Amino acid sequence: MRARTVAIEPPQDADYRHMVDTLGDYAMFMLDAEGYVRSWNAGARRLKLFAPEDIIGRHFSTFYTEDDIARNWPAQELRYAIKLGRFEDEGWRVRKNGSRFWANIIITKLVDENGRHIGFSKITRDLTERRQQEEALRQSEERFRLLVDGVSDYAIFMLNTHGTIVSWNAGAEKNTGYTAAEIIGHHFSIFYPPDVIASGWPEDELRFALRDGRFEDEGWRLRKDGTRFWASVIITALYNQQGQHRGYAKVTRDLTERKRISALEDESRRITSFLAMLGHELRNPLAPIANAMTILQLPNVQADSIRLASEIIERQVRQMTRLVDDLLDVGRITSGKVHLEFEAVDLRGVLMEAHEAVEPMIKAKRHVMHLEFDDSEVWVRGDRARLIQIVSNLLNNAAKFTQPGGRLELILKRLGSNARIVVRDNGPGIRAKVLPHVFGLFVQGEQEASRSLGGLGLGLSLVQQLVIMHGGDVEVRSDPPISPGTEFVVQLPLIASPATNVLRSTAPRSAGHRYVLVVDDNLDASLTLQLLLQSMGYRTAVAHDGPSALQIAKDSEPDAILLDIGLPGLDGLQVAERVTLEMARPPLMFAVSGYGQQSDREASIAAGFQEHLTKPLDIGKLVQLLEEAFKRREPDLSRAPPAAHAPPA
Repeated sequence: MRARTVAIEPPQDADYRHMVDTLGDYAMFMLDAEGYVRSWNAGARRLKLFAPEDIIGRHFSTFYTEDDIARNWPAQELRYAIKLGRFEDEGWRVRKNGSRFWANIIITKLVDENGRHIGFSKITRDLTERRQQEEALRQSEERFRLLVDGVSDYAIFMLNTHGTIVSWNAGAEKNTGYTAAEIIGHHFSIFYPPDVIASGWPEDELRFALRDGRFEDEGWRLRKDGTRFWASVIITALYNQQGQHRGYAKVTRDLTERKRISALEDESRRITSFLAMLGHELRNPLAPIANAMTILQLPNVQADSIRLASEIIERQVRQMTRLVDDLLDVGRITSGKVHLEFEAVDLRGVLMEAHEAVEPMIKAKRHVMHLEFDDSEVWVRGDRARLIQIVSNLLNNAAKFTQPGGRLELILKRLGSNARIVVRDNGPGIRAKVLPHVFGLFVQGEQEASRSLGGLGLGLSLVQQLVIMHGGDVEVRSDPPISPGTEFVVQLPLIASPATNVLRSTAPRSAGHRYVLVVDDNLDASLTLQLLLQSMGYRTAVAHDGPSALQIAKDSEPDAILLDIGLPGLDGLQVAERVTLEMARPPLMFAVSGYGQQSDREASIAAGFQEHLTKPLDIGKLVQLLEEAFKRREPDLSRAPPAAHAPPA
């Protein structure tokens, strides 16, 4: 840049010039109208390293980088100053030795008393240190941003003060399925299930974080595709240097797998405990049964001892049957295979039968039983046997856990459009930590007490599932030690009273002319069933395999066949199919099996059976089914079993 001689007129105010010349922290100098340097102070010399004689008369673009000169930025700055009167900027500038510094510059347009443009004043301040600090901060923030953005195991994002998402990292996208473009600008409650949103919990989380500085929680959250994951959440309130609340940082971790493992471990512990209880409960009846059998085998055993042993065996078999039935019911319900026979049912009769079923235990424990029923009929649509099971399970539970001499109540009332069944006791009640889980599988109260009283912890779970299948609901109330006792309330939807009520007849009938073929490969099972039928007046024959059963049926034409399904040679289903095809007038056939799934029943009916009965048989129910079937069929009374197949003497 060429130098040129410029005539400088001294300022009028010598003191002012002295102040500017001695100011060391700012480079203050003047330019003429074309940008050439006209004055130079001590601060300019210290900052730019030029002596006055080296720089006065040179163009101010000397201080600019080659890039700035190439884009004509110095001239542009002067044009802005002329247009606006003042121009401020920051950027890199160059010293005499070629080093650079970050400068804040202010260029001001100068005019004379006539308003004519005569030049510019230029003030330059070295902000290199501040720039370095800002750059270090920026790089630190950038490194932190890259670190956060690169984390894939944690969802890390920012919320504004209202809970709206303003940043999004790779972990957030991985865990939730939302991209940044899809989610930024949405409220963070989008990740919560509808019922949680309705409760106002997302807003509560922000309120707790603002109050305490930090909030931590675990719960179910939703992904973009609607699937749920178990999340650990930390929300931290953020403030600026002035203490103003700026928003929240939210860190979310997917703990679904850990939750699943924990649940499996809990389930494993419960199942292990259940299996221990199952072994205990199944072994308990075997001891008295074995003892009773030993008594019956003694020589010269007295009639009273036989009666006592028989009663013991009957009670223990009934207990084992109840345990097995509970297990099978749980399996059917959880697999969705339980079958309900819906009909119009008067609940008063259901409650009376349930009470009768549990009455022996109530009397044994000397409980006082209070019954309170509506005078009018209370009709619901349901499966009578299952409704009896619901009430008897609740009564059994109340009787078992109430101390001897307690008080039980069974109440039936109408409440609006529902029937309300209440089972109440004055026992010790259910502790608060157990109460929310009483309807779970394998759940019992005080573990040691429960085990000593017997049971598998299945009864209440069955009650809840069966009530739900009837369109009702069940709840439990207990508040020890404030209020003793427990109350279970079942509500079922009412129906109108049916026009006719057909009563089931269980009156005994004459069976002497009926001939029944018993087929079972278990010799003891077939023999005992034959003896029971004979004691009731039926004539009988026995077979122990499929081909023999088929041959006897063809030869002697029985009125009915009680046919085990699992037989050697031909199974029960095959025998039934051949009897139906090969006999001109097939007998009534009743399947008898240890399998009682709905699919087993359907297979039996398809093979030609009238009923599918599960072992052990309820003899009273069996006789009732036989008599009802005989009555419908009007059998030939002349049939008799051939001598070759008569029962042994």
